[in-house]
Amino acid sequence: MVAQQQTEDKVTPGSSRKRDRTVIRDDDDNDNEEEFEMETTTTEKTKKEEIKPSEKSKEVLFSPELLSMYYSRLFPYHLLHSWLSYNPSNLNKSITNPLFSHREFSFTIERVPGEEIYLRYQSFPSEIELSNAIRKRRPVKIDIGAIFSHPPKDSKTVASSSFTPSQRELVFDVDLTDYDPVRGCGCQGATICRTCWTYMTMAVKVMDVGLKEDFGFKHVAWFYSGRRGVHAWVCDGMARGLTDEGRSAVATYFEIPMASDKNKSAGLAHPLHPMLRRSYGILEPMFIQHVLPAAGHGLLATEEQWTKLLSTLPPAASSVADWLLKKWNGDDCDSTPEEKWIELKRRLLQFRQNESESKHRNKKKLSSSDSIRIEQWPIETVFKYSYPRLDINVSKMRNHLLKSPFCVHPKTGRVCIPINVSQVEQFDPFDVPTLPMLMKELDEYDGEEEEGRKKVQHAWQKTSLRESFEHFEKAFLGPMWKELRKEKREEAEERAAYAGDF
Repeated sequence: MVAQQQTEDKVTPGSSRKRDRTVIRDDDDNDNEEEFEMETTTTEKTKKEEIKPSEKSKEVLFSPELLSMYYSRLFPYHLLHSWLSYNPSNLNKSITNPLFSHREFSFTIERVPGEEIYLRYQSFPSEIELSNAIRKRRPVKIDIGAIFSHPPKDSKTVASSSFTPSQRELVFDVDLTDYDPVRGCGCQGATICRTCWTYMTMAVKVMDVGLKEDFGFKHVAWFYSGRRGVHAWVCDGMARGLTDEGRSAVATYFEIPMASDKNKSAGLAHPLHPMLRRSYGILEPMFIQHVLPAAGHGLLATEEQWTKLLSTLPPAASSVADWLLKKWNGDDCDSTPEEKWIELKRRLLQFRQNESESKHRNKKKLSSSDSIRIEQWPIETVFKYSYPRLDINVSKMRNHLLKSPFCVHPKTGRVCIPINVSQVEQFDPFDVPTLPMLMKELDEYDGEEEEGRKKVQHAWQKTSLRESFEHFEKAFLGPMWKELRKEKREEAEERAAYAGDF
């Protein structure tokens, strides 16, 4: 039986548009019939993808055959299962875990090019059931949702008032498309290059420190989205237990009000919040290195660009802009963008001091509000170009889905690998392995002589995925498991003390 209706809904989590939704019965499974929703969408012609560094234009990066090979040989089911189970004492792949079995997964399946079948409220009692379903369905996209009061697969048999999210990692999504107004490298939309990728580096550095130092979170995992962004998963028990209101409070903590053409009165509070003062200290050196020069976004690289920037100075400092324009446009000016930035800040400071101390009878003193605006202009400028631009709605709701780590982006064929935060400045999205690269690495490894070669437990250890996956296991899962074991031990000791068995 097929029922079709026109509705306003989400084609993928986080976006909204009208499309045909067809509800059909899927009889592929040998066990129970499963009702699912088929979303018929027209796939847009891929825009010019990324890529300023040259790549083989005719290489097939993503196909059902490549994806099937990845799911059967390389997908780290054990890493995903052991992470989302939050129980290091019970990591058996065939045993039901109460948290894992109540976790929502969604699959996006493309059986016919351009037509997507979107399966929500999937859940699996164990790692084996998850791996079997992924190998069978071969989803082009996997999303992960909340832990619910009941297994999501039973959602239609439970009263809606009883089916509620109980836990969810606090997640953050940063995407380069939100930086389009400040990308001076020539990229827009899905197109990226190494120059604009530095915005993601800046976002990770600011957010990671803020989450750990200001909120005390310890277990923060960062992942490459596979195309043009990064995702953060905050996995501490306190973070997973946050209400929607609590999540919203944490997310909005990282938002900043910035003045714009439409709202010139908006701006940073004075005095500056300590978090923002710290963020400025992190961002300004990167702003100088990556945003100002011609090799970056060129903000102070040409006469046109510095004229445009100086025009954004507060009106009270127009004399500073005039003086610098005259000097920088002179034939004998050969200062670098960094030197221009330093000189600009120095001139603004001198102007504020001189105007505040002026004793000239006929000269009006600089008002307090103007002085503050001039003082904060360099900070607001750095933030305008480099402060994290979050998709805040992703963070606010427990039942919001986010792309699963370790899956493959269908537009690039790249794996959503973990990012080593301590080396985030060295992370290059163009070095992330693609499916063809991984298949080639497997073939080369398997074709080598086995003598003297160290045995590996997982096939992905034969490929360039090894470094990032092992770092995730050792640097993220290891400390989290250690803390969870400690909590379990303390709970057991407390129960024993109450029972008189201690």
